[in-house]
Amino acid sequence: MRDVNKVILIGRLGKDPDIVNFESGTKKASFPLATGESYVDRNGNRVEQTEWHNIVLWRRLAEIAEQYMRKGDPIYLEGKLKTRSYDDRDGNKRYITEIEALNISMLSSKSESQGSASGQYQNNTATPSNNPTPSSTPPSTPAKPEAPSFDDDLPF
Repeated sequence: MRDVNKVILIGRLGKDPDIVNFESGTKKASFPLATGESYVDRNGNRVEQTEWHNIVLWRRLAEIAEQYMRKGDPIYLEGKLKTRSYDDRDGNKRYITEIEALNISMLSSKSESQGSASGQYQNNTATPSNNPTPSSTPPSTPAKPEAPSFDDDLPF
């Protein structure tokens, strides 16, 4: 059996991406992403709930984030969960779980109207490394399938 580590999110950036340039030339972007859901409680009141996710992008995706992504922008992303550890100031080991984005799509029509990049971008994950190698061009968008036509009378 094969293991699966896949995350799919649609949400909004909680702040402008933080960019780190490493001496090796590798670029990293990180930002919080908010996803929301709502439900009706026992009293019939609608309750809105926001979940915050730590997002990390590497190389080409980080460059795209730096150039085009801003606080409040809606995005779609596919990625994987990664947990890392570090020692805090008191020497205690701390853990943080992040989502390493492998594909992103900017959903804002605002980006199109302002002349910035819009569309889908992905990292190439063909090499088994901790940091994916980015794709230099956005993938082609598949054609939308046509809706089936129903000539029969439906019973509702």
